[in-house]
Amino acid sequence: MPIVTLTTDFGEKDHYVGAVKGAIYSELDSVRIVDISHSISPFHITEAAYIIQNAYHSFPKGTIHIIGIDSELNPENRHIAVALDGHYFICANNGIISLLASEVRPEKIVEINIHDRVESNFPVLDVFVKVACHIARGGTLEVIGKSIDTVKELKGIRPVVNSEANQIIGNVIYIDNYGNVISNITKKLFDKIGKGRNFRIAARTANFSKVYDSYSKAINFDLPPERREEDGKKLALWNSSLYLELAIYKSNPKTVGSASTLFGLEYWDTITINFE
Repeated sequence: MPIVTLTTDFGEKDHYVGAVKGAIYSELDSVRIVDISHSISPFHITEAAYIIQNAYHSFPKGTIHIIGIDSELNPENRHIAVALDGHYFICANNGIISLLASEVRPEKIVEINIHDRVESNFPVLDVFVKVACHIARGGTLEVIGKSIDTVKELKGIRPVVNSEANQIIGNVIYIDNYGNVISNITKKLFDKIGKGRNFRIAARTANFSKVYDSYSKAINFDLPPERREEDGKKLALWNSSLYLELAIYKSNPKTVGSASTLFGLEYWDTITINFE
């Protein structure tokens, strides 16, 4: 049974998500639909790219991913279908795919050209659903689009290394539901530039000289509970996707605060690592 995932900024209040699912089932009832997220910040391409990058590889090969972010068709925002890492992605050519394509080279990219055959003022519902169901039936990408070689790049999404190779300058690319702050600095880049040297991470008022492999590694469980530094402890760690994350242990943005609120960090703020 084919799997189609949905990632959008539609939210849960309106009819849009339900309409898209209904359109898929009307085209192809033997399909399984999985919601990745409908809570992407409106038109937030980088946030969507991060979520897709870290979700898609948990699905089986052949899964079809519809991404409904900034998908209005115009001369500067064409629609594409991409075969990459054994998966299919249907979205606007607005930079979302560039984060995935920076790690894995696409096998095929086509610019969708069926718009003259589909009446649409809601591309995700009309065009993207038609393309997804075509692929789910075993159809090829060449039938629904013209081959192109590259996708639009997200500008500035990669961190910068200085000429002396002793500093990485990154940015906040995502803030999760717990208020944890995720940067665009990967462990792979950190290890390559750091080469085992001491370092200091600076992000506004927050400073760190150690990065943990998990939240629990930051807590000394050899101490009795009353002596442990737990709730409210600030830490830097490599998250499950091996991106540098700044966090507050067991944070709650609505009560005790979070890394984002307590460190004063927002999307695209600078995070710097200096090596000694």
